[in-house]
Amino acid sequence: MYTVKDLYDLSHTMAGAYLEGFTYPWEALKGIKELILSLGEGLDPEEYTQIAPEVWVHKTAKIAPTAYLGAPCIIGAGTEVRHCAFVRGSALVGENCVVGNSVELKNVILFDNVQVPHYNYVGDSILGYKAHMGAGSLTSNVKSDKTLVVVHIGEGIPTGLKKFGAMVGDFVEVGCNSVLNPGTVIGRNSNVYPLSSVRGVIPENSIYKAENNIVVKLKIEN
Repeated sequence: MYTVKDLYDLSHTMAGAYLEGFTYPWEALKGIKELILSLGEGLDPEEYTQIAPEVWVHKTAKIAPTAYLGAPCIIGAGTEVRHCAFVRGSALVGENCVVGNSVELKNVILFDNVQVPHYNYVGDSILGYKAHMGAGSLTSNVKSDKTLVVVHIGEGIPTGLKKFGAMVGDFVEVGCNSVLNPGTVIGRNSNVYPLSSVRGVIPENSIYKAENNIVVKLKIEN
């Protein structure tokens, strides 16, 4: 429920072959910068423009003049980066994504069709195919006591990481003004209510209403 294969369809990202080499997705966080540099050097110049050193943008992407793209980063086909977005660096943004106004990205992989459209912070995180962050929702990537992050399932899985935001599965919907605390893992097709403070592992096909109120989604028969 919390491995790479459990959370993500790897056909929807340039990072598919890279992520396939890991059991847990957070193991990939340390190598995102190097991955982007490697991928960037192999991009087709007929499709991608290197607008600055180590910054590659697909020719069909739309970048607002006030957006900042820090190195290294790759912006995929059809993606829109809106006004005052702040891509600090080490960001692999897939195809047909929305990076909205005043959004900040740092050390992330965004699969294709991800939307982070309004006032979001996403750091040291991976967002799966068609994941959506509601307005004002964010990932918190450092614990208040600055200790290493543990994924809280069973007796806990030590990650060895001081900075680790969230692993968000395919088709996840995160409600407005929610906080995904360090080490959060959200399974595929799950929803998080607005104003939630989420931690630990949320199963796939769930609705997170509160810490002790997580329900299974009802299946609708056709």
